[in-house]
Amino acid sequence: PRARLLCGPGLRRSGAGLLVTKCGLLRHRPAGGGAYWVDSQQKRYVPVKGDHVIGIVTAKAGDVFRLDVGGSEPASLSYLAFEGATKRNRPNLQVGDLVYGQFVVANKDMEPEMVCIDSSGKSSGMGIIGQDGFLFKVSLGLIRKLLAPKCEIIQELSQLYPFELVLGMNGRIWVKAKTVQQTLIIVNILEACEYMTAQQRKQALAKLSGN
Repeated sequence: PRARLLCGPGLRRSGAGLLVTKCGLLRHRPAGGGAYWVDSQQKRYVPVKGDHVIGIVTAKAGDVFRLDVGGSEPASLSYLAFEGATKRNRPNLQVGDLVYGQFVVANKDMEPEMVCIDSSGKSSGMGIIGQDGFLFKVSLGLIRKLLAPKCEIIQELSQLYPFELVLGMNGRIWVKAKTVQQTLIIVNILEACEYMTAQQRKQALAKLSGN
């Protein structure tokens, strides 16, 4: 039936139909009017408008920062794209800093552009990520699994240790627990959970909690 249809990664509109642009499994989410996307194990991230990602500052160019987002080209981020930023009150960003932001421009004909504010000018959890913690990369498929509402993996980990977690749609994860040892344990579990069954994961967590 004719209805509002949202096309996610791996699909592109073509006239009255859709074209598949990469290999994988066709997924469907009925909520919110219905969304379709292709779930694949691709390694390189392709920027998509609206995606929240973790970028690494690589350079300052005038009023714009350049960020490595894992794509084929860097993304730009204006110093005014932060909550409360003005010409006098600029964010103190240095090369190597981590930034959690959202794409407002992402297409094949233009340079990707990020912001750290929502439509009302609020940060909504976006901005500069703390210096401590550990940044690592996982597959894009695992990221989508971890971002799913009521993800069992995240719920189980939260019962093990208290920790901070930032998930980027570009396959990057930043995590920080109370100690370095706890942080590395969470990193190892997140990296391994893609290849573990639910039972194996629960056994591993039970063993850790017993210690």
